Amino acid sequence: MCDESTWQALVESSWALGDRPLLLRSPNLRGDDVGELQRRLSRLGFDAGRVDGIFGPDTHRALSDFQHNCGLTADGVCGVETARLLERLSRQSGDGPGVATVRELESLRVARTLGDCRVLVGQYGGLGGVARQVIRQLRGRGAHVIHSDDLDASRQAGAANRFDADVYVGLEAATEPTVSIAYYRTEGFESSGGRELAGLLAGRLEPLGIARAVVAGMRLPVLRETRMPAVLCTLGPVRAAVDQAPAIADAAATAVECWVQRLPST
Repeated sequence: MCDESTWQALVESSWALGDRPLLLRSPNLRGDDVGELQRRLSRLGFDAGRVDGIFGPDTHRALSDFQHNCGLTADGVCGVETARLLERLSRQSGDGPGVATVRELESLRVARTLGDCRVLVGQYGGLGGVARQVIRQLRGRGAHVIHSDDLDASRQAGAANRFDADVYVGLEAATEPTVSIAYYRTEGFESSGGRELAGLLAGRLEPLGIARAVVAGMRLPVLRETRMPAVLCTLGPVRAAVDQAPAIADAAATAVECWVQRLPST
């Protein structure tokens, strides 16, 4: 069924860099052309933030800085001239990870404790009891935790950003036996922190016997729009997840603690 969110994703995928002027406006422009702009700026050393395909203030600043450095009018608008120059320079920049990826990797090297960590735990219906136990476990270990039961992924992402969370952990119910953990990944960018946490969660959840744990990089709205490493755990069936809520909460809290401290998962 092509609902509104599916249609929006199709529209965003139809844009290529140079098809339209890109600029800061409200609501923010979204599309694969914005993501390509962010990738190219990042690889040239201009920090446009995460490659999320959303033209926000970070992208505007990076684009203006690029234009200024290249002797163009620094208006923060990616028109035909700016797009052509980006394409020409990108052919000389190689295929490195870009400044956004390097910055996230560097942050992961900083040893911390769970007491220094701010976590938002979100759930999308059916797993409220599991979410509460995860929150209880994390708070018992010293983390600063808030929760969201909002069914809208963008509003959950906004809450995590306003809270200035260090990590977002989402819970989503499934009808079939499922243990899948998604982290943010798109063409040319991958959240290293999200991937690491997803792997730790899979290693802790799979022994519970609900289903084989699967880790996947995806561009789901809540993963895309959060500014911090984020994971979305899909668990099912609901009855099995609720029955094992204490074990799931312990596994999730232990994975987050290991992730924060940069310790092995065993």
